Amino acid sequence: MDKQTQLEIEAAAWRKTLSHFQKRTDVQNIDLMNMAGFCRNCLAKWYMGEANERGEEVDYDQAREVVYGMPYDEFKDKFQEKASEEQMATFNNIEWGKDTTE
Repeated sequence: MDKQTQLEIEAAAWRKTLSHFQKRTDVQNIDLMNMAGFCRNCLAKWYMGEANERGEEVDYDQAREVVYGMPYDEFKDKFQEKASEEQMATFNNIEWGKDTTE
């Protein structure tokens, strides 16, 4: 596979991932963190970091809007639920080790 085709496939997969997360507003970030070790905010940080690395000025709020499909505060008000004690206990008991979001 040539590099351009690979890039196009990766970009399409990224767009589908974002679309999936934007449609599945019932899936909470705390559950994503507990099960997968990343969440929508992580995706936004990775997006921002890659953009900035390439000389594009993208701040965290802009990156979160790309990932959430709306301003973060709007998403929070509409869809984010308070994490349960059980969810927080799971989160707090995870041994994160080295940051893999770099």
